[in-house]
Amino acid sequence: MDYSKTALVLIDIQKESDFGIKGVEAAISNSEKLVVACREKGIPIIYTRQINRADKIGLSYGEPLSNKGTPIYYSTNSDKYEVVDVIAPKDDDIIIDKYRWSAFYETSLDLILRSLGVKHVIIGGFVTDGCLMTSVFDGYFRDYQINLVKDICATSNEGAHMSSILIMANWVYGIHIYNTDQLVNKFNDQPYIAWESPGPDSLKFTPENMREVFKKLG
Repeated sequence: MDYSKTALVLIDIQKESDFGIKGVEAAISNSEKLVVACREKGIPIIYTRQINRADKIGLSYGEPLSNKGTPIYYSTNSDKYEVVDVIAPKDDDIIIDKYRWSAFYETSLDLILRSLGVKHVIIGGFVTDGCLMTSVFDGYFRDYQINLVKDICATSNEGAHMSSILIMANWVYGIHIYNTDQLVNKFNDQPYIAWESPGPDSLKFTPENMREVFKKLG
């Protein structure tokens, strides 16, 4: 990984994240560590925010609404769409607002990454099986080398979290998968462990063996 051609993209680590995401506190704590480490390495930090306009303009098809007719999640009529305070963006950071799951869909993210000369994307966030996974695939389709930090990712249940990461591991060629501490070790030129894709469909997982296969990712 060439750090001068690397960016950290944090997907939707927002105040709305208290709606039932399993392990959200640990994921936010690990994100805080990673943000500090990236700042020390001079790696640009890009935050995405899922936005649902309170007036319903631009909402996704079927977006859940309250009995008042306003979006239940990430609504602009509250501060829930803001990034959580402990990793709040600084003045030099970049914020990408999005209206669909993928951070690349009709946003300026690709333009920003290319203008920064980025080839390697470090990525994680919420939710693993939704906005995070669609963003990973869209980044891969745009020829970025993906570095997934799996312990800053979380979703509503363990099965969805593990299966999504295993699907990405199987089909995003060239992906590297880290835990936060291991990636920080790499930054500091210390021994580290990372899982690297050996080829397509290399992790044969079933409902019965999913936990065992998931452990292979570190």
